[in-house]
Amino acid sequence: MKIIHRDSDIVVVEKESGLLSVPGRGPKKIDSVVHRIRQLIPECISHPAAHRLDMDTSGLMVLGLTAEAHRHLSIQFQDRTVEKNYLALLDGILAEDEGTITLPFRLDIGNRPYQIYDEVHGKIGTTEWKKVGIEDNQTRIAFHPITGRTHQLRVHSAHPKGLGIPIVGDNLYGNSTGSGQLKLHAADLAFTHPTKGEALSFSTPPPF
Repeated sequence: MKIIHRDSDIVVVEKESGLLSVPGRGPKKIDSVVHRIRQLIPECISHPAAHRLDMDTSGLMVLGLTAEAHRHLSIQFQDRTVEKNYLALLDGILAEDEGTITLPFRLDIGNRPYQIYDEVHGKIGTTEWKKVGIEDNQTRIAFHPITGRTHQLRVHSAHPKGLGIPIVGDNLYGNSTGSGQLKLHAADLAFTHPTKGEALSFSTPPPF
């Protein structure tokens, strides 16, 4: 984990693939972005994460160090005023150049955390995408999620009604069997500083 920005109200970090955003259940799942930040910054509140990245997704996260900062950041995420862009590698060649995916999906209760397509009970997820290029029979793609559903980009990539090609290294919706191999990176993050009111924007290149 790398700290990109830090002030008295917020900290922006670059999370590596394979690291939890927040602690899980049990002592073996304590190590996480939140746990490391709380050790590094003792005055940090107990629950500073205003959003999460999947464990196997790398990239940018912002955390609120105070209750007021956390509240303001959380409202921005709820109101969808935070700009997020992702880069990924798809496990195949995508013919189209750009588009928008709109799919309803929900949690598979009997197979957590797997998400399934469901036109009746699912909630809509919307993602704009653009092909960046082809590399070794894989497609580099840029995602701009309009909504922030769990596993949204992974489902939209893999499902036949989406792009129909899973992200490289996806052990839920693709062919990967290990953790920490997912080629999905939160590359850009832009939001308003919770106390200063200034526009902040951060970018970091993917490790793939």
